[in-house]
Amino acid sequence: MDISFYHLTYQPLTVALPKLLSKVYETGMRAVIKAPSPTHVDDIDQILWSFDKASFLPHDTEKSKYPEEQPIYITSSDENPTSAEVLVLTDGASSEKMEGYSRILEMFDGNNPTAVSDARERWKVYKDAGHNLTYWQQNENGGWSQKG
Repeated sequence: MDISFYHLTYQPLTVALPKLLSKVYETGMRAVIKAPSPTHVDDIDQILWSFDKASFLPHDTEKSKYPEEQPIYITSSDENPTSAEVLVLTDGASSEKMEGYSRILEMFDGNNPTAVSDARERWKVYKDAGHNLTYWQQNENGGWSQKG
């Protein structure tokens, strides 16, 4: 399994996540975003509704009546009702059900020492499990540079 770490250093999740999801959506892949709590789910939902007045990313949350129809599904549970290929883990969320996804994207706040330490621990666990890992660091323009 391919797991990519996205180290947020210049822009917060509220700015970086919609950009990354736009790229996933443009490829035709479906994504599940896992947040650590229902409050975080609501926050991400609002971000995706309001990040760009000229753009729209079709999505819904775990409150959806039709979760299987959502190209981007936001949840605080370990579920994949959309048969998504991409799992995005945010704000330290973890998953016990990563099988079935072809890509995992771990996004963490590089300005939070605890988040950085936790990401390093997850990297080690994934590496020991034999996953293919890549590390991306945000640059000043909000783009990504592969570092490892």
